[in-house]
Amino acid sequence: MSRLVQLGPLPVASERPIPETGPMTDGFGRRIEYLRISVTDKCNLRCVYCMPEEGLPWLKREQILRYEEIAEIVRVMADQGLRRIRITGGEPLVRRDLPALVRMIRAVPQIEDVALSTNAVLLTEMADELRYAGVDRVNVSLDSLRPDRIDAISRRAGSADGIFRGLEAAERAGFAPIKVNCVVMRGRNDDEVADFAAITRDRPWHVRFIEVMPTGENLGVSADEFVSSDEILENIGRIGDLRPVAGPAGNGPARYYAFDGAAGTVGVITPMSHNYCDRCNRMRLTADGQLRPCLFGHAQTNLRDPLRRGEPLEPLIRQTLRIKPERHWLVQGSDAGSGGLLALSQVGG
Repeated sequence: MSRLVQLGPLPVASERPIPETGPMTDGFGRRIEYLRISVTDKCNLRCVYCMPEEGLPWLKREQILRYEEIAEIVRVMADQGLRRIRITGGEPLVRRDLPALVRMIRAVPQIEDVALSTNAVLLTEMADELRYAGVDRVNVSLDSLRPDRIDAISRRAGSADGIFRGLEAAERAGFAPIKVNCVVMRGRNDDEVADFAAITRDRPWHVRFIEVMPTGENLGVSADEFVSSDEILENIGRIGDLRPVAGPAGNGPARYYAFDGAAGTVGVITPMSHNYCDRCNRMRLTADGQLRPCLFGHAQTNLRDPLRRGEPLEPLIRQTLRIKPERHWLVQGSDAGSGGLLALSQVGG
């Protein structure tokens, strides 16, 4: 199997007409106001559904966007309707001085919301500084409530302790809402979904169960351990009735439910069983400066090199809107629709 991190020569993507001025709108009429920014392809864990245990060939330092370059891209896109930012990785907290980037993004007047996705292992030491810099809310990956299982899934001994302490630090720092993301896998953690859901009765957490998405390195997990959202909700329903609710701010593609009187919610993110691409309002900026209109597929636009040459970015952003696909074409257990990705860490998940 190829170990190349960079996507190879890209096929010509089909284009659709878009508005050439005003807020970013793609060829299917979807308003784009949300950007997920990957600040690094590196991670301190090796979760079985995300990255091979031995890691990947990492991007070189000169390939990665500087914070000032990321902030400039945000400023240009903000003038075209960008309003919400999520900082991702790899694991974003492994990149030095992340609060400096948060402050740069917060200095863009049009940006209304800055969120962070993290495995929380390093969050204990950084939670207060990130909150002060301007991060509104965090999503924390937690794939089990049992430390031995967490360490097995992450393939890093001792990670469970760091994650639990990071969650406590997030609560003390005042992040709200706190979303807890659990990738459900048959035989690894699917017997815990009811226990996860029960937490929301007493704690104001928003627990979201995510279906496994296939990439080149997780095809065994994708093929053999997939659990649908329908099965997840059925299992949770055995401990109480769930009713549909609006969910927390910035809820993206998740569908939310709650027990009567519960402090938090239960969500499901269903890329495989119930496609939600018709509601897509986002694009992704990879750590090496590729603007991707979809998490999966081949389409992407190089912003880094034109930016470094001093060329205008707005025409490139509009071109990316023209090639934003109507939907992804993932197939469970196959990498046919993943666009050559080996791991979600390559593009920010």
